[in-house]
Amino acid sequence: MSLRQPPDQRDVESLLSFGVLNLDKPPGPTSHQVADWVKRLAKEAAGAGTLDRVAHTGTLDPKVTGCLPMLLGDATRLGQLFADSVKEYVAVLELQGPAPTDFDAVVGEFEGRLLQKPPRKSAVKRQLRVREIHDLEVLERADRRALLRIRCGAGTYIRKLCHDIGLALGTGAQMGDLRRTRTGEFDDAALWTMEDFADGLAFWRGDDDETLLREILAPAERVLGTLPELTIAPSAATEVATGAPVYAPGVIDAEPASVGGTPPKVGELVACYTPNGSAVCLGELVGDPDATAGTVVELERVLV
Repeated sequence: MSLRQPPDQRDVESLLSFGVLNLDKPPGPTSHQVADWVKRLAKEAAGAGTLDRVAHTGTLDPKVTGCLPMLLGDATRLGQLFADSVKEYVAVLELQGPAPTDFDAVVGEFEGRLLQKPPRKSAVKRQLRVREIHDLEVLERADRRALLRIRCGAGTYIRKLCHDIGLALGTGAQMGDLRRTRTGEFDDAALWTMEDFADGLAFWRGDDDETLLREILAPAERVLGTLPELTIAPSAATEVATGAPVYAPGVIDAEPASVGGTPPKVGELVACYTPNGSAVCLGELVGDPDATAGTVVELERVLV
């Protein structure tokens, strides 16, 4: 089998089959509908077989907009990395009465760990769950409306948070507009619309101009920045592609994560790469990368 080219040397077809689109979700459609549109647009432009799978990285309600990275092709195998990723939102809090004088102080009390029960319309079992609000900031306030920035753990219900804040304020409140500004390492600094994606595909196929599409699509390796890194030999990568674990003789180097600097530790998830920077697999570190024999990584997801 042939291994992938370095991330910065891949052609458009390769980016469509192992890439990420940092999409600005529009209001109206569901996250699943948007993912289906992305797949359909790509298949129409590139032909059947080029892109057979697309997955979004965390459901947004139809009315909610913002950061919804789309995993393309084999990159869908990386969806687990978003399951526990930190999310960030900007929300409008609409009060049902005049704001009390201690408004900011009451809102600040919601930082930290709290209990939430999913709404009645949610797809999960309605039971109390612990959620983490890492940061809660009042950006603006006018009359009975406030603009909040919320950085929180996965699975936090912002609508429920706004309701609970209203109870604590004694006024009652509900969520107005909501926009996600960050999902893991992807944020709203470089979001692309469905129209941008459609234009990029049209320029590529109609005018043989890859410029916009190359700017829009990121190599899937970008998703792996928070994981410790192991570089393995191409021969070891070929064995991994057939289901073999990573053995010590195939390990060339071990490095901390490029984002956050976390070093490899036994029992943790690591990402393995070939020397050219192409991702090979995710797996659990079970042995010393400096050893001369034995298994170093047990496979969880093969990416080649």
